[in-house]
Amino acid sequence: MAKAIALYSGGLDSTLAILVAMKQGIEVTAVTFLTHFGCDISDKSSCSKNPFSAAEKFGFEVKLCHLADKFIEIVKRPKFGHGKNMNPCIDCRILMLKEAKELMAMRGADFIITGEVLGQRPMSQRRDTFPKIDRESGLAGYVLRPLSAKLMKPTIPEQEGIVDRERFCDFHGRSRKPQMALAGEFGLTDYPPPAGGCLLTDPIYSHRLRDLLDHSPAHAVKDIQLLRVGRHFRVPDSGKIIVGRDEGENAVIQSAAETGDSLLWVDGFGSPLALVCGSATDETLGLAASLCARYSDAKKLPLVEVSGLSNGTALKFQASPATEAELSHYMIRLPDKAGREEEMSR
Repeated sequence: MAKAIALYSGGLDSTLAILVAMKQGIEVTAVTFLTHFGCDISDKSSCSKNPFSAAEKFGFEVKLCHLADKFIEIVKRPKFGHGKNMNPCIDCRILMLKEAKELMAMRGADFIITGEVLGQRPMSQRRDTFPKIDRESGLAGYVLRPLSAKLMKPTIPEQEGIVDRERFCDFHGRSRKPQMALAGEFGLTDYPPPAGGCLLTDPIYSHRLRDLLDHSPAHAVKDIQLLRVGRHFRVPDSGKIIVGRDEGENAVIQSAAETGDSLLWVDGFGSPLALVCGSATDETLGLAASLCARYSDAKKLPLVEVSGLSNGTALKFQASPATEAELSHYMIRLPDKAGREEEMSR
């Protein structure tokens, strides 16, 4: 029996690619690559669905592989450049295929499967880009894309008769109608919408990430995780203040606070948590207190009492709510998208 390793995101295309292959009797082991910029599968509220529901229903194995620092490095310095925002799509695909190649050798598999569709993505899913990606990953001829296979040059497993090329598909472009029809044939009903799960394609998130890399080259994982939540403010000493927008974000901010950080809040009113990352000057703490007051239910008061905690020491401030001018000056946001930080995907 032929064996394949499949790149599996849990989305419709990657699931269909696996099912099309399995229909030919191919034994498929799927691998899901985790990064700091995708859906957190440990947090059900951050994912639109159970990413492994199809695996459970159709009976294929899923392995998890966290790309961690390897992925951070290609985000910083992608050989083939970024897309519209901070997405290093071509380098990302190459890295995933290289990792899948190792699993392919370990499992004695014959080839790699992906759910890519010719012409669906402008940067990485083009006729001229696929061969480049395959060569760079050391897998030229061994990456099979079942959803568009009939539109492309036959791969080695097709040429050798390991698989039947005629039983693959000829999907092309951005329309999801052919995939949805095929999903119906398989009885696949539980799949996420095609919004995309990579935060690096989000312009506001990407702007925050650029700011972090510029000001904190030695950033920690916590710093990257916190980019998902809150309102972010860059202060003169290269420090950062993050202000929660709701109870859920307050909980994330509180759990992320470490020794050396400061937390501020307004007692007796609905209030965000304001996190001051790292050691801070009195000026920065005062600004954080003003920001905390500004986004609390006490924002209409001329003077607000703000409480805090820093290295086990209680803090107290009398602060005026921050002005619109202060928000504009310190907030990390796209210059031409004022206010859109409220709308960033979470």
